Amino acid sequence: MAAETREERIASRTRSPKWQSPPLRIDMGICINCDTCLRHCPPQFGAIFNHGLDVIILAELCSGCGKCLPPVCPVDCIHPDPDWTPSEESWWEHPLGPDDPYR
Repeated sequence: MAAETREERIASRTRSPKWQSPPLRIDMGICINCDTCLRHCPPQFGAIFNHGLDVIILAELCSGCGKCLPPVCPVDCIHPDPDWTPSEESWWEHPLGPDDPYR
């Protein structure tokens, strides 16, 4: 059975096979750390986090909905990532942690 809820996707660290759009990624060479994308990511996905000085998107939680794309992102630093790889282990400290902005 596919992981349907955010909590199930976090537990399994898998992306919903129902999502047709690729996950998104942030180009930190362009990003200005304004956090606007984080504030616009729907809580049922809750895929965007501050990770040190970087802003990251956990591909397994990102539906590719585009709610964070321009005009929300003022510098157009978020792009589809059709060749995504699993998120780094250290990134998984954020979902459901004490600083999870989507709780």
